Amino acid sequence: MSLAQRLALGGALPRTLRPGPPAVRIGFLAPLTGPLAPWGLPGLEGCRLWADWLNGQGGLTIGAARHPVRILDCDTARGLEATRQGARTMVAQGARIILSLGGDSLAPALPWLMDRGALVSTLLPFDLSPATPSLIAPAEIHPLFVVTSVAWLAARRPDLRRVSLCSQEDLMGLPSLATYRAAFDAAGITRVREVRYSPQGADPAAILAAMLQEGPQILCWCSSEPQMVHALTEAAFHAGFRGPILSCTGDYYPRLVERTSVDFMQDFIFHFPDFDDPALVGRAFFFRQPSGFHASFQARYPGHWSAVSWEYAAILDQWQSAVEIAGSARADRVLDAMKRGGRMMNAFGPARWQGEALFGIDNALIGDWPVVRIQDGRARIQAFGSVLDWLSRHEGLLLDHLQDLGLRWQQRAVSRPG
Repeated sequence: MSLAQRLALGGALPRTLRPGPPAVRIGFLAPLTGPLAPWGLPGLEGCRLWADWLNGQGGLTIGAARHPVRILDCDTARGLEATRQGARTMVAQGARIILSLGGDSLAPALPWLMDRGALVSTLLPFDLSPATPSLIAPAEIHPLFVVTSVAWLAARRPDLRRVSLCSQEDLMGLPSLATYRAAFDAAGITRVREVRYSPQGADPAAILAAMLQEGPQILCWCSSEPQMVHALTEAAFHAGFRGPILSCTGDYYPRLVERTSVDFMQDFIFHFPDFDDPALVGRAFFFRQPSGFHASFQARYPGHWSAVSWEYAAILDQWQSAVEIAGSARADRVLDAMKRGGRMMNAFGPARWQGEALFGIDNALIGDWPVVRIQDGRARIQAFGSVLDWLSRHEGLLLDHLQDLGLRWQQRAVSRPG
């Protein structure tokens, strides 16, 4: 059982264990300011909530001792050297796991961390390779889960045959572009236009105008950052587009509903539910009462709920369970406990450690993922799709698109510090 499950069953951490030594430290290495902050800061806030709950119940149990936990954070938006220094400080202070967004925000520190055997998590499994043996993707399998929305839409709207896509050219956007390409090809939907833009700055109106030139029936923002998702969606509304819009995330979607319309947003499809969603009630889940976490988060950080508010906390729940099984917080023992048997619960149910073909290492925890659609102004889960099933049928197609964009793990060299 996870911490949350034990608490839901009565606050059941044993209170007779002798106190442990000083706090167990947890690192948080992600953007906390700038355009990517919605994929970092709400996650840090979720971790603080998780830590307060755990410490309020006596702390982390390791063997016969209980330890309080402490979060160390570093804003990777401050630049390459700040990221490297933040990683060094976390390791020097004994961080037992370092949580990261991944991608370009982790790249400056990743080789150094791997050289030291640090246990590091990423939300972007395309960071994984044989050169990153202690890097894991146990929560979000971005962007593999996006295949589920394309398959869901194709099954329900076989009349929609033309799509235009856009993507920023970075380690967040390009893997997403490759995966959406493969998903649309597998569904028999023609890609009529593809616009790639610099993550350092682009004109949303110009991107949208180019995407509309070939008369698409579907628009796809891939994994554009939240501000760009909002700008593109508003531009599509004002341009008169009426059809499904697919996006990896839909952070702060109530603002989009306000700035467009309830009817227009009915066709906005993404992948990150609110945790008070009725479809999560009674589901095998990392958290016994997801609505309770959602309510507590909203009360403490109103208006901050995003795609990552729960993900880093979910990783900590998985890590905590492994620490207690291993009786140790040592990185190697915890990793062995997490991967024992090749299976583990992910956020939405049973999942399997996999990834050899895609990443060269089975360090991604892959299972089901929800398809989310805006209904009457609220995000609501429409279905849970199996990423493993899709990969069993179409992994070769995805590998071809990854090859085309230079993203096969054999093509990606991890830069070593000089």
